[in-house]
Amino acid sequence: MKAASLTLRAINARAVLLKLRRPVVARIATITEWPLVLIDLETEEGIVGRSYLEPYTPKTMRYIVPALHDMAEMLRGRKIAPFELFEAARKSLHFVGYQGLSLIAASGLDMAAWDALAKAAGVPLCVLLGGSVGPVRAYNSNGLWLKEPKAVAEEAIELRDEGGFAGLKLRLGRTRIADDLATIAAVRNAVGKDIELMIDFNQGLHLGEALPRCHALDDLGLAWIEEPLVYDNFAGHAQLAAELETPIQIGENFYGPRDMHRAVQARACDLVMPDFMRIGGVSGWLRSAPIAAAAGLPISTHLYPEVAAHVMRVTECAHWLEWQDWADPILAQPYRISGGQLHIPDVPGIGLEWNEDAVAAHRVDA
Repeated sequence: MKAASLTLRAINARAVLLKLRRPVVARIATITEWPLVLIDLETEEGIVGRSYLEPYTPKTMRYIVPALHDMAEMLRGRKIAPFELFEAARKSLHFVGYQGLSLIAASGLDMAAWDALAKAAGVPLCVLLGGSVGPVRAYNSNGLWLKEPKAVAEEAIELRDEGGFAGLKLRLGRTRIADDLATIAAVRNAVGKDIELMIDFNQGLHLGEALPRCHALDDLGLAWIEEPLVYDNFAGHAQLAAELETPIQIGENFYGPRDMHRAVQARACDLVMPDFMRIGGVSGWLRSAPIAAAAGLPISTHLYPEVAAHVMRVTECAHWLEWQDWADPILAQPYRISGGQLHIPDVPGIGLEWNEDAVAAHRVDA
């Protein structure tokens, strides 16, 4: 594996909008269309690094795409050294703050830079990072939204069997707690006692609701209870973590490693699961994972399963990879799932190539 010398020439960012096969129906939002920003980081040497961002709402792409082009203009001519590029992009945000859409753009640039560097070295990203190609344990997070119990249970069987999964995530937050409990019971009866069940409230409760609801779930043998409260209520999450036997999971809304450190200091959770577009891409993950490891907190991933698989292979306290196939329609070769594991392809970089026909069919202005 030789050291690569690449120079940033330009970034081509494109917006696409996909229809979700299983629409998101959560307490705080319903989402039927899924936006992606496809990033091609072009180098003077001809190697192209690729990544994508999933900013939840189509309108946000109007801000992220120009931000990426602005960052590329600022960094044109710089060597592809991901930590240095990310630091330069982050420092450019001093006057507007380190959170929000600008940091999301910087994270997309970072992931593409790591892809380019691994491609130049001729190895998969996990190998460049000091690991090896192999499978990563995953749970299926492609559905189980707020529908009636029978429908959720039937879908749970489908999701389990899509890739031999041993873990499934279902969402709670119905008007009546009895309906949430009935849904868990129906799913458990459908998939059996050996399947791990993760519960996500999607930030849908206030503390007064979360206390009785989470206590009512505490003897059901759940893998975790995720974000019952708004993401930055560390004090409230700390109270729940102290009172409950079931682990509290947060982290998809950490903006950079400092947020993780603050959550750890506040004892706000038992588990963490950073999101790559907020934590700072691969660079942000590599700086955050040691914080979790030092605190003894297992770390899972949120979205971006392709990038996630590579970093989980080199993460000390790796726990679960969240599998969602929402980007698959625009990928030339989606990752393979079998036996409840995501299998990393033995190709240079992350392994992302675009299906250009699908991109053209779903392209939107941004």
